[in-house]
Amino acid sequence: MSVPLHHELAGPDGAPVLLLGASLGTTVRVWDAQGPALAEHLRVVRFDHRGHGRSPVPPGPYEIADLAHDVLTLMDRLGVRRAHYCGLSIGAMVGMWLGANAPERVDRLILMCTSAHMPPASAWAQRAAAVLAAGTTEAVADPVVDRWLTPGFAAARPDVRARLRGMLVSTPTDGYAACCGAIERMDLRGDLPRIRAPTLVISAADDTAAPPQHQRLIAEAIPGARLELVAGAAHLAAAEQPQIVTRLILDHLEAP
Repeated sequence: MSVPLHHELAGPDGAPVLLLGASLGTTVRVWDAQGPALAEHLRVVRFDHRGHGRSPVPPGPYEIADLAHDVLTLMDRLGVRRAHYCGLSIGAMVGMWLGANAPERVDRLILMCTSAHMPPASAWAQRAAAVLAAGTTEAVADPVVDRWLTPGFAAARPDVRARLRGMLVSTPTDGYAACCGAIERMDLRGDLPRIRAPTLVISAADDTAAPPQHQRLIAEAIPGARLELVAGAAHLAAAEQPQIVTRLILDHLEAP
């Protein structure tokens, strides 16, 4: 059953709608660097996935399809028949599901720092077990955040690192663990050839969480998809290289 997602709206009424799906362990705030610039051109809808931020935390298990149905329900609540969709990490996994299984709802698609399949499953099971045993996502916070940003950026911008870490440690434990389970069981590789939305796939050169090879495989499987590599960024490229990522998003959505 779908849940009502917490969301924030910005940008002019009547402009094309862009949905922004965040990464595992983050909230709508992960898009702060993109939000104002995107809202000059688009009706921007940021949302928290189930189990994250201010959205409900229904009992698990969760599947990627559950998170995607939450987005469809949000679109229905807002009266949005069709929208652009941009997702980061698990947000992009949701985008792949939507593009393949609800193509009539997706105009253009942007998939960033993500994967269609992320083995070994045991790693996700272990991460979920660790946070559940500790009763807090603090148990995995430092190694996870270390993969989100390059070491140089994290050292130069401790404020950004602290803000992102704060999102992670405030994520409800049960919701985080259930989303880990969704990634553990996810395999979207067979869905990719069915995506017909014009698709941009964005890689980060220094991403060790979802290395560029994962995005290459996605771009090769989606008909007509374009792949862009962002230098000087790790898994949360939107936070580390905001101007480059914003320009890539706008260029894709404004292309003829």
